[in-house]
Amino acid sequence: MPRQVDHDRRRRQIAEAVWRLAVGGGLEEVTLRQVAAEAQVSARLLQYYFGTRADLLLGALKILNEDAEHRARERLALLGETPGMHAIVRGVLLELLPVDEERRTRHLVYAAYFVRFLTDPDLAGVARDAPRALEDLVAGLIAQGQATGQVPRRVDAAAEAAFLVAGAEGLQSGVLLGQRTADEAVAVIDHQLARVFTVKPA
Repeated sequence: MPRQVDHDRRRRQIAEAVWRLAVGGGLEEVTLRQVAAEAQVSARLLQYYFGTRADLLLGALKILNEDAEHRARERLALLGETPGMHAIVRGVLLELLPVDEERRTRHLVYAAYFVRFLTDPDLAGVARDAPRALEDLVAGLIAQGQATGQVPRRVDAAAEAAFLVAGAEGLQSGVLLGQRTADEAVAVIDHQLARVFTVKPA
């Protein structure tokens, strides 16, 4: 177990170095040597843990996604035992917004990966599948809201989920660019959710 803990710590140390370089200037010109220097490890150790540059970028992204999921679950748990579908959907969508430093940094890293998403088949698969999975999750939560009377039956759960996720992702870019504040973005999300969740849970 201690060896596995050290292994995980080293992998995270290297992944965090990739994230810092990504936020600092993008990933297009980042080399294994630069990542090793940033992580303060040898190039040989870096290759031992991740292999090629492509494997490194994919591995760092996987760790970032695992972190994001873990933090999202923690925040959703703080909503209480029976928060209602409205609160859960809101919590899920807020994970897509840079409303605090942690989420801002994460979304800046994702932005740095964007060009790689367009040109790298392996990374493209990750980028292509994630939004649809999130849409399916939100659609399922809206459907549960319909079952409990919080959402009208006439609402198309899949269409609303697609709109809400796409809207949150668009707001994310606007906040990162300074076009609107995080509070303004949250207010837009709340406005849209009020259309969907018209009845508060009993």
